Amino acid sequence: MVLMCGLPGAGKTTYAMELVQRGYARLSIDEVVWQRLGQRDAGRVLEAEAFDQLKEEVRREQRQELVELMLAGRDVVVDYSFWSRAAREDYKTLIESHGCRWELVHLKADRTTLERRLERRNSVEGANSVTVDETLFNRYVANFEESSGEGEQVVMQPSA
Repeated sequence: MVLMCGLPGAGKTTYAMELVQRGYARLSIDEVVWQRLGQRDAGRVLEAEAFDQLKEEVRREQRQELVELMLAGRDVVVDYSFWSRAAREDYKTLIESHGCRWELVHLKADRTTLERRLERRNSVEGANSVTVDETLFNRYVANFEESSGEGEQVVMQPSA
């Protein structure tokens, strides 16, 4: 079970899609929310509270799907951002409780690279290119809890 961790634009989905090519199942909250709302800027379609509720509903569903995939013996990549240490620990405990192993992959890039990638991504339509404007990006940066000493594999992304 691979848990992706990192800020928007760090390359989590690109990394996860490489694992999918190798046979991994992929869980992505953003994709399911996109499918349910059918909109590029899903967060702007609903009020913030309703959007957060939808994301939490999808997270619960995908958590159960993760359990089902583990029971079926599948390799899985969880393509979330895992902003908080508590969320990472919660998933690691869940995985271990089902006799499986986890790998925490923390993708990092410098701020300039992240901003350039987001600028490019914001101009593309699709489930994996949810718009992240400057205000939202600053909130993500301020609230992100860096992984350290959590058994993570840090992958430094080249400047873009």
